[in-house]
Amino acid sequence: MSERYAVIMAGGKGERFWPLSTSKHPKQLLALVGDKPLIAQAVDRLDGLIPPENVFVVTNADLVEATQEAAPMLPPENIVGEPIGRDTAAAVACGGALVGACDPKAVFAVLTADQVMGDLDVFKATLRGGMDLAEKNEILVTIGIKPTFPSTGFGYIESGADFAKAEGAQFKKAVRFVEKPALSRAQEYLADGKFFWNSGMFIWSVPTLGKAFAAHCPEMKKLMDELTVYAKRSEISQGLEKIYPTLGKISVDYALMEKADNIVMACGMFMWDDIGTWPALETHYPQDPGGNTLIGCCEQVDAKNNIVFSKDRLTAVIGIENLIVVQAEGVTLVCPKEKAQEIKKMLVRLREQGSYDRLL
Repeated sequence: MSERYAVIMAGGKGERFWPLSTSKHPKQLLALVGDKPLIAQAVDRLDGLIPPENVFVVTNADLVEATQEAAPMLPPENIVGEPIGRDTAAAVACGGALVGACDPKAVFAVLTADQVMGDLDVFKATLRGGMDLAEKNEILVTIGIKPTFPSTGFGYIESGADFAKAEGAQFKKAVRFVEKPALSRAQEYLADGKFFWNSGMFIWSVPTLGKAFAAHCPEMKKLMDELTVYAKRSEISQGLEKIYPTLGKISVDYALMEKADNIVMACGMFMWDDIGTWPALETHYPQDPGGNTLIGCCEQVDAKNNIVFSKDRLTAVIGIENLIVVQAEGVTLVCPKEKAQEIKKMLVRLREQGSYDRLL
């Protein structure tokens, strides 16, 4: 058995957690849940499965230094910065090059830096089982999460026939990937039992990934091959600077997962949360008798079902309901919980005005 590797994608901006999350200090560098930055938690949960020297992080070039500070357990050279964002397919190809330069036949997991997980023994067993299968079979493994409610914020994977059982985890053939559904369809998926949330986590070998890119997205196969040469010379940054500006943007789902016919889905039975917006914090923090989630220095009178975040100064709320109130980075945000997805619209407006760049 060859050594195992992991690539953690950490290029997201986490804009829906503005104003706490900014371009210079995005979500993965924050301790939104727990007492460590999310990127550090992503590395820690691999303990005992993949050694730190075999863990790579692909982030933005201007976040390399901050990521090194947030994840000091990793060798600094293992944190690589993309000069411009080119979506997840390019990040996966870059990760494949970094791993392939170490071992051209290695199996590696592609993970994300901004998710929260529990039941870590189950998570590790699922990864281990997927890696064992990916080493022995020419398959692209993805991890689906058993849904606990009809989410309209996640994509779904429809599972098919049983493929194997490994390390206690069930693996099934993947039938299709589905975009984020309307509520009625999400309710149907939950009742059906064959549909799983798309976690955005993958496992494959370097050769299998290369073959899949060659068949379905040749531009990414070329990128992976060229970056492997740079990585072997410890010049990956130079390669990224030269090649990335020439690339188009495409996600790994569009590039591979919606086209390939050799996809196997692990049934993820561990606690998982993408924590994409402020309301997601309600499941990770206790509520007061009024249903308020109060994080930091907050006080309330006659308030119900609010989320109030204020770490640095007192924020007091009176008689309000179902609001998000955030005081962070010199900004105060107030919005209804059901409008949390629209924080991005505010950022677009602020960028257009051009006078608030230091707050974004």
